[in-house]
Amino acid sequence: MPKTVNRTLPADGESLFNAEEKLFPDIKAKDGQKAYIFIHTVPYEGSVLLVNLLTSTRLVRKGFEVSIVLYGPGVLAASGTRGYPGVGMAAFPGHLAINEQLKTLMKEGAKIYACRFAMGALYGFGEDDLIPGVIPFNPLDVLDTALTAWSEGAFQMNTWTL
Repeated sequence: MPKTVNRTLPADGESLFNAEEKLFPDIKAKDGQKAYIFIHTVPYEGSVLLVNLLTSTRLVRKGFEVSIVLYGPGVLAASGTRGYPGVGMAAFPGHLAINEQLKTLMKEGAKIYACRFAMGALYGFGEDDLIPGVIPFNPLDVLDTALTAWSEGAFQMNTWTL
């Protein structure tokens, strides 16, 4: 079948969507409200982790006290030894986007936790290899953090991918 539809691409800057319309209220945190983001995903294999970190940044800016719990493969995101050809050097634009977003989150008040079990038993790196400011934790704290969030009535977001 031959092509029957022809159209001209829109020019740069033209809008395809109504980006102004918002259907739901812009909720801000009330004093003391918390959010816990649990991330058990393979970094750098897709966009899930970066999207979770951008969402976490938005939660911080809405006034929530944000705690990010990295466990399983998620701990790889907190490696302070990434870079090429040297540590902290980006081999290409966006190469260190996750590391930079974690640093932004901590600068803006979020707490980032990384599971010691996943770091050592699964991936063979230690606490000294974490991005400065990331807090290592006992693997038993994964459940207790979730229970703490539940008991506080905090917002929770959980991501699992493999």
